[in-house]
Amino acid sequence: MVTNWLITGGCGFLGTSLIRRLLLNPKSHNIRVIDNLITGSKRELSLVSNFRQLSIDDLPKNLNGVEFLKGDILDKELALKVSKGVDIIVHLAANTGVGPSVEFPREDCFTNVIGTFNYLEAARLNKIPKFIFASSGAPAGEVEPPIHEELPPHPVSPYGASKLAGEGYCSAYFKTFGISTIVLRFGNVYGPGSKNKSSVVAKFIRKAITGEVLKIYGDGLQTRDFIYIDDLIDALILASLKPEAGGEVFQIASHHETTIQELTTKILLELKDRGFKNISIDYTENRKGDVRRNFSDTSKAQRILCWTPKVTLDNGIKNTIKYFLQDRK
Repeated sequence: MVTNWLITGGCGFLGTSLIRRLLLNPKSHNIRVIDNLITGSKRELSLVSNFRQLSIDDLPKNLNGVEFLKGDILDKELALKVSKGVDIIVHLAANTGVGPSVEFPREDCFTNVIGTFNYLEAARLNKIPKFIFASSGAPAGEVEPPIHEELPPHPVSPYGASKLAGEGYCSAYFKTFGISTIVLRFGNVYGPGSKNKSSVVAKFIRKAITGEVLKIYGDGLQTRDFIYIDDLIDALILASLKPEAGGEVFQIASHHETTIQELTTKILLELKDRGFKNISIDYTENRKGDVRRNFSDTSKAQRILCWTPKVTLDNGIKNTIKYFLQDRK
């Protein structure tokens, strides 16, 4: 049986990682990618697939192989047209990160709320049975960790609020329209392929190997839950295969609490072994919208999706640094 996938934000880190995995069995998957190329790039997509670029006017009746269309998720007509004939939508496109949402909260709202709504509507009108939504731990807000799915949400940042709105619409479209919506709350994702990401692991490695100062907000004792890209893709694939996952929310993270200072030390030690020394760190004031502690209880994903993360932070950082150094060459 062939599955037709529509992946928004498919030229980015998560999207290309998912496509690489799906194409391990290319005869079982056709993939259509939508991306505005602000963060992702066609070059990154070309590294994992031989894609055809199409326009909205030359869409084939049936999906075939990997297809790419440049477009914005705020274009509701585009959403309706590109989703015809699709079996599953994986909605990865978003305004990501706390910082940008604090600086531009209106843009964050439009992209993350209306963009998600457009593709849920497309799923409803085109009778697409399954919709996977990439969320984060941000909707939970400032709570005593570990974060779990039953905690009342109290988002701190506009980003958390916009992701919470997306989760709410997913719940409504499951309950009212019967679409099997699945919300995956990703931890801090890192790994090979992340050179364009602005998250802390990618940013610190990128700056360190180019001799720039690493900036730590606050005292460095704030904690996060770091999830390796291969583990995350495992969870996404399993979610797509489990009928019982419909209508559910899952924390997808490592279930380990790591301070930013601990993370920095691990990165610097690994880089030191590779000849990068005397890297400077600048401690600055806390950033608005950031929570103090964050890590996840992943027992629900283990129970329902049969998923557990496999890659340790030490090994993941080694793999990620190796990728950055190879890409630099």
